Amino acid sequence: MLKHLPNILTVLRLLLIPVIVFYIFTGNYILAFIFFTVSGITDIADGFIARKFNLISNFGKLMDPLADKLTQIATLASLVFTNIIPVWILLIVFLKEFIMICGASFLYGKDVVVYSKWYGKLATVLLYIAIVISLLLKQFDISGIWEFLDLGIFILALVATIFSLIMYVRDLYQKGLIDKQDLNKEVTVDKKERKKKK
Repeated sequence: MLKHLPNILTVLRLLLIPVIVFYIFTGNYILAFIFFTVSGITDIADGFIARKFNLISNFGKLMDPLADKLTQIATLASLVFTNIIPVWILLIVFLKEFIMICGASFLYGKDVVVYSKWYGKLATVLLYIAIVISLLLKQFDISGIWEFLDLGIFILALVATIFSLIMYVRDLYQKGLIDKQDLNKEVTVDKKERKKKK
């Protein structure tokens, strides 16, 4: 059972996404907050268990970060559609995640796994805090300075998000995992094939 526990928690996190979205759209923000918090706890738990007991699997490597990204995007999108947060917050996070997915696809052929660094974890924690505060403010109809505080945390989260993206790209480049020759490989091969046909 312990062997599969991290993956079970990851699947549970995926199953919680429609639950969180449902409660946001139905205006039950306290339940959305509870299930979102449970999702965050399972995220911490499955990573800790996988590392502590050396239970890291290929499924976990792929699905764990995917569950995180889908949870964040789905929750932010729900908050945007219910007019709780501005759309530019979602767009910045979505763009960052899109770039990360493209990067992961590029590195897949190199058999490289990119592990989270402190700045990536900081961005995630700040984003989770901001979302939790948004849900609580909406549930208890709190406004004023608390709304500005929440927006400030969102901005800090976005700054950390952009910083983490820059650092990941720099880290990959310094390790030689991003090479201009790799980027031009397809073009070079394509030109050779055309010459052969001629």
